[in-house]
Amino acid sequence: MFMLRNVSKFLFGDASKESIIEIPQGQLYLVRPLSVKGYSELIFKDAAASIRRTGQEFQYQLVIQRAYEEGEEELLAEEDGDDAAVEGLGGEKDEKTFLLDPSLQFRTDIRQTGEKVFAWRDLSGDYGDLWEFVCDSAVQPETAALFERVALQCQYERKFRRSHERASEQDLEDLSYDEEPIPEASPLASPVSRSPVLPPTPDATALFPNTTKEKMSKKVVGKGKEPVQEEGPTVAPPSAALPESREVLADDVAELHLFDFPSGTFIKQDPEVHARVLEVGNWEYWLQITGKDREWLGQPIIPEINPVFNFEYQSFIFNHYLEDGSAYSWLLKFPTEKGLENFQSGTMQALWEHLNQIKWAKAKETDQQYVLDAFNDLTMEDAPDEEEEEEEDYEGADDGKRSEHYDSDESEDDVVTRDEDGNVNSQLAVGYKHDRSFVVRGSKIGVFKHTPDNHLEFSTNISKVQTPKGKLFSPNKVMLHAEDTNMILQNTDDPNSLYRMDLEYGKVVDEWKVHDDITVRTFAPEKKFAQMTGEQTFLGLSGNALYRIDPRLAGNKLVNTDLKTYVSKNDFSAAATTEKGHIAVASNKGDIRLFDRLGINAKTLIPALGDPIIGMDVSADGRWVLATTRTYLLLIDALQKDGKNAGKLGFEKAFAKDDKPQPRRLGLTPSHVAQFQHETKQPIAFTTAHFNTGLADKETTIITATGPFIVTWSLKKVLANRKDPYSIKRYSEEVKADNFKFGSDKNLIVALPNEVNMVAKRALQRPTRESIASPARVGTPRRSGARGSYLGRNEIVNSPF
Repeated sequence: MFMLRNVSKFLFGDASKESIIEIPQGQLYLVRPLSVKGYSELIFKDAAASIRRTGQEFQYQLVIQRAYEEGEEELLAEEDGDDAAVEGLGGEKDEKTFLLDPSLQFRTDIRQTGEKVFAWRDLSGDYGDLWEFVCDSAVQPETAALFERVALQCQYERKFRRSHERASEQDLEDLSYDEEPIPEASPLASPVSRSPVLPPTPDATALFPNTTKEKMSKKVVGKGKEPVQEEGPTVAPPSAALPESREVLADDVAELHLFDFPSGTFIKQDPEVHARVLEVGNWEYWLQITGKDREWLGQPIIPEINPVFNFEYQSFIFNHYLEDGSAYSWLLKFPTEKGLENFQSGTMQALWEHLNQIKWAKAKETDQQYVLDAFNDLTMEDAPDEEEEEEEDYEGADDGKRSEHYDSDESEDDVVTRDEDGNVNSQLAVGYKHDRSFVVRGSKIGVFKHTPDNHLEFSTNISKVQTPKGKLFSPNKVMLHAEDTNMILQNTDDPNSLYRMDLEYGKVVDEWKVHDDITVRTFAPEKKFAQMTGEQTFLGLSGNALYRIDPRLAGNKLVNTDLKTYVSKNDFSAAATTEKGHIAVASNKGDIRLFDRLGINAKTLIPALGDPIIGMDVSADGRWVLATTRTYLLLIDALQKDGKNAGKLGFEKAFAKDDKPQPRRLGLTPSHVAQFQHETKQPIAFTTAHFNTGLADKETTIITATGPFIVTWSLKKVLANRKDPYSIKRYSEEVKADNFKFGSDKNLIVALPNEVNMVAKRALQRPTRESIASPARVGTPRRSGARGSYLGRNEIVNSPF
């Protein structure tokens, strides 16, 4: 054991190496002892197992990588074409990754035949499903033992967030799993049946359809042993002190559940609690949950609680935050639908009044219903797997593919990843006309070419953004203009002016004074595809005004005849336009106005939920309006279905007073929010969401990001009320900006603090504990001959420019 300790210390010591330890040859099986699908499946006939570092401290991955026989890769390409070869050999097809966590129940065994075997739970499978790696006969027992020890040390670091060097032998022994023997991967006869775990209640299974029976149970059955408690269940934190209250808005009895991080499911905590919504003064409200024996929870009612009401299962799911920023996810299950209705009314009244500082009773009844509808759980129905086409027919970009470094002649030791001045990438503008993307980094702009095979290639660097008078500045907003030949820049130090950069010369050539008294808060194109034309005019917004800007005017550039000013403080924040030039304008109050043209009142006013809107997009035909708040997106159907204006858009004709458009609130589930924050210690904060766009393309996908996660929603799944409408990809660093490549919903452009990537949408996965916890590796050399998603230096755009 002393020798193993010292060898593993040596292995961990070289942080420059991606792989800590490797078993060079073996076979990977998926074993299902209790499944009707078949007992055992050979996944990789020839594979290597390794333990790798990730970009996150104390996070390691168990990686099983398929090995191809000489000439096999070329043969596949000849038979199926190049795209098929990429599809067949990339990503999940030739590499399996697993986050080394105690929940894997990683174990090892040596058969009587001498075979060394590693096994671990299939966290996304059914109860009893195991992955098994059977080592080649040439692998020595000492190597297998060392591999197991390193795996235990990695699990220790993840569990305790500290170096394994502080772990005692007993600490590692406690992490070793030996409750069940490893079944044979390829038995000659059917396995002996074992006592299954008791299934969850029907209600729980239906509520959490992506959770297996094994995950729903807190017990693990060992052969010939009593059930033992699964390690490390999430424990409810102590409740905050209840402030003095003035009025009770809701008081109902419910069953309380807490989301358990290790098992990935909600666990009942108390069969009967009183849940109360209380007014505590100054537009502040409080949620208090009390059981017979203890105070379970107390917290302010704020947007971050991420409330979701599910009437099919009479449940309310929400997030709970402690002062240190840690997050928990709770579920209240009400005995009657009426109880949930009462609690929803009280909760939404509290949240709405907190955000708007107006009494709920003063809101119109239709506006109240609009708010309630927005927070109902719309994604409830399972659908047949008829959407597999979404996972196929991609345009050639590898999973997470990045193009070469901008200076490929540099030596391996001369890779700059950060500016000395501390600047990082902040904004992204994707070209419509000339297949270019522009990334703002302080007072620099990097230009990247989109290659025919859907990669990025560094083109040039605009090293100094400065006014015509020579004053350096960092643009806070940019927009491509006039067939991508110009870029409009905004400087926070001068809110009444904008600047035009000639992209051919790479310098600012004009300063446009918009108005002496009206500022520019944000701006948008005249029409959705205006930048593909020579159109000179575009839209501008101040906090209270909407107007047209015409750079060809002498003096101030604001067109007075197209100015709409409001007396009240509307606090406009974002705008977007359709292909016809219809305009959607949002505010920090959360309301949205739809105009058919400038200079007049809005045709439609969509009520505010109360959260400030930070970004807007509109489908080209005007059917769908997409608003971004910090913690959720709002998708609104602008087409009128009934009445005298049936078939008209809300941009063209006003909705009837009693016929508000049905909102769809797109958010992460509370349990995923809790897992995101449990892993990253960062609150949810979405970037401006975008539809995919193109002249002949229908909008099919929505993209946004929060922290290190890219998130995409399938519009088809959202409209079909699917339970799994979004996919994610995690990076090791925060995503600063993101958008689709123009004319494609298959390729995403992502700006990290110091890199710019083009990513295939297929690289995103359904949110699971594994995909949430495992960051994509950035800039890590991959094995020679492998076609996985870990990329070498010559496939990265490092963008300190």
